[in-house]
Amino acid sequence: MSTQTKSFQTEVSQLLDLVIHSLYSNKDIFLRELISNASDAIDRARFETLSNDELVEPSEGWKIKLETDKEQQLVRIIDNGIGMNQEELEKNIGTIANSGTKAFLKQLGEAEAKERPELIGQFGVGFYASFMVADKVELSTRRMGEQEAWHWSSAGDGTYEISETEKASHGTTITLHLREGDEESTDFTQEYKLRQIVKQYSDYIAFPVVMDVTRQEKDEEASVEGEDPVMKEVTSEETLNSMKAIWTRSKSDVSEEEYNQFYKGAFHEYEDPRSVIHWAAEGTTEFKGLLFLPKHAPHDLFYNEDAKGLHLYVKRVFIMDDCKELLPGYLRFVKGVVDSADLDLNVSREILQDNPLVRRIGKNVVSKVLSTLKSMQSKEAEAYEEFYAEFGRVLKEGMHTDHGNREKISKLLRYESSKTEAGKTISLQNYVDRMQPDQKEIYYLNGDSREIVENSPLLEAFKERNLEVLFFTDTIDEWVIPALDSFDEKPLKGIHRGEVNLDSEEEKQEKEEQRKAAEEEYQDLLNALQNGLGDKVKAVRLSDRLTDSASVLVADEGGIDAHMAQMMKSMGQVVPETKRTLELNPSHPVLSRLKNMHAEKADDERLGEFAELLHDQALLTEGSPLPNPAQFAQRVSKLMAEV
Repeated sequence: MSTQTKSFQTEVSQLLDLVIHSLYSNKDIFLRELISNASDAIDRARFETLSNDELVEPSEGWKIKLETDKEQQLVRIIDNGIGMNQEELEKNIGTIANSGTKAFLKQLGEAEAKERPELIGQFGVGFYASFMVADKVELSTRRMGEQEAWHWSSAGDGTYEISETEKASHGTTITLHLREGDEESTDFTQEYKLRQIVKQYSDYIAFPVVMDVTRQEKDEEASVEGEDPVMKEVTSEETLNSMKAIWTRSKSDVSEEEYNQFYKGAFHEYEDPRSVIHWAAEGTTEFKGLLFLPKHAPHDLFYNEDAKGLHLYVKRVFIMDDCKELLPGYLRFVKGVVDSADLDLNVSREILQDNPLVRRIGKNVVSKVLSTLKSMQSKEAEAYEEFYAEFGRVLKEGMHTDHGNREKISKLLRYESSKTEAGKTISLQNYVDRMQPDQKEIYYLNGDSREIVENSPLLEAFKERNLEVLFFTDTIDEWVIPALDSFDEKPLKGIHRGEVNLDSEEEKQEKEEQRKAAEEEYQDLLNALQNGLGDKVKAVRLSDRLTDSASVLVADEGGIDAHMAQMMKSMGQVVPETKRTLELNPSHPVLSRLKNMHAEKADDERLGEFAELLHDQALLTEGSPLPNPAQFAQRVSKLMAEV
């Protein structure tokens, strides 16, 4: 048969220009596409050997081979797959975007779905990625079970040539003539470059990707003992890909050591993971997932919202290492792989299309991670405590960003409390389970550290009544609280905000008259102290929450407290002007002395000094800075001198 020159179909000039200049963002993609096509071809060949006894597997086994010629600037991709006859060659290669694999799958029908090979090609354009690096592409192919072989070539100029040729066995060989003067393209003749691309994109292809590699080795026969060794060149065929897509295997067939090795190699970690999540989702949404929970948080985890997402594969072919659509930011510590046969990609297979399937897979991944953490919390308490110490802060972000899973996340939160040892935490469910019988609210106190909050005067009344108070000491807790609001139908109550009345109904009735009497007794003093403080406080009142300390500052319900104000300042934000209430302990000796002082001389100038001292004392006990430390020291010294 003579050589025939034909024109491409379907507006080839425009489509080829699109493929070469716009479709792919990275030239390395060409090799991924050609290896993927070769894998498809071998899958189809294997499938046909199952249904046709006359067709057998090649004696050397199924494989994809890469060859290079540095002098001629050639790269070859050779497979022993199904190959093509003339009709298929013109249909699949001569017509852009006419995918043979897509048509093949359609022909199989639903009855053979379980035996259906996993094919990657959908659009029939991956082959044309070759023209990104080559100014001429040649292809020789022979259909499995047939004797005729065919040669195809094109310079990507809108035409191609096709002719009959000789080929010893079935399969396809693609020869790329790399562009002259293109330094980036010339790298593709280098062994290291091909290894790098195969490792990144095709490491888990089911068939070996091999290459002849020449190494310098010692020639044992020619070398003489005591003299410099004589070296010789030895060429051997090496496999470039691992083919160990362990997520495609059953969980029971993968050892712990295999999981650990994969985790360290794939994600560049130096230690074993804390936990492994391996499952196959079935039903309307089918995919395989292999996720890992690290042992320790990276140094920038809490400040790096752009941390890498999951690695996405489609039928074991690498698509991207940063698929954030499958993993929300508050789970950015999770590492792993998601592999789906059904994901719709764009034509270049580089970007996910926004479709319901992607969202369903992401929802499934999040649900699996949260359920795993829940199980760890209940069955491996110590391991979860260690995990939470590393990643609890970032997990809390989900309370604000993931409304659909807010309840699940709230059950994973843990806090220190007034009844735990330093460093030990409890869950909100633990707290609720040991609440007092008549307790209706979950009490909490926030601050910069446990040391500050556990010594706060605000805890005095709660300790006296054996009421547990949670310690919110993470900066992010200020944003978690509004999102949390309540747990198990128990509202959260900050003991540093608003008025707190811990008395039962009977106690309230018994103390009502006493309270009214005390307020009447101290009202003039309270007015005088408030006048002395001026606009530093909103009000001065008697406290129900103090037993030992003389004073404490509290915010209005829903107002900005000291901890929040300090945090906003540290972030450079403008803090709205707010005033807090100074509460005084009516049973403290200081208040009795001040009442007597006021009774003796209502305009005693010392009352203003003592009001300032009580205010500064309240600031110190909550961990807030004094507005004028020198003046405070002078007042204390003056008081000491008068004693």
